[in-house]
Amino acid sequence: MENNIYKTKFSFTQEDVNKFAELTGDKNPIHINEEFAKNTVFGKRILHGFLGASIFSKVFGTEFPGEGTIYLKQSLQFLKPMYPDFTYTAVFEIKDIYKEKSRALIRTYILNDREEIVIEGEALIQNKIYSK
Repeated sequence: MENNIYKTKFSFTQEDVNKFAELTGDKNPIHINEEFAKNTVFGKRILHGFLGASIFSKVFGTEFPGEGTIYLKQSLQFLKPMYPDFTYTAVFEIKDIYKEKSRALIRTYILNDREEIVIEGEALIQNKIYSK
């Protein structure tokens, strides 16, 4: 982490998308049916927006700031589609720390390979490391 910014690369496979569709019940064919997706504005299957954004939860709980993090709030904007089997970069920027409540306000966003923001938002998290 440099200058209060944490970055990590990730991707989801089509199998991940299919499992997410089964788990959530969101079986919109734009996510799981290649023939259907070919005839949409995207021209191919796309990730569920919340599957893409799920990287934020994974990172907060296991990498940055890590274990013991309580996810309190998240805003999201889905700006561009995400595709299976592409590599993305999730970026976390600390905007503010509230020591009295052990909380931090984090700007969260995902970049595609052209450095375009595809998902953007803010998260409020709580972790004892922010009380120091």
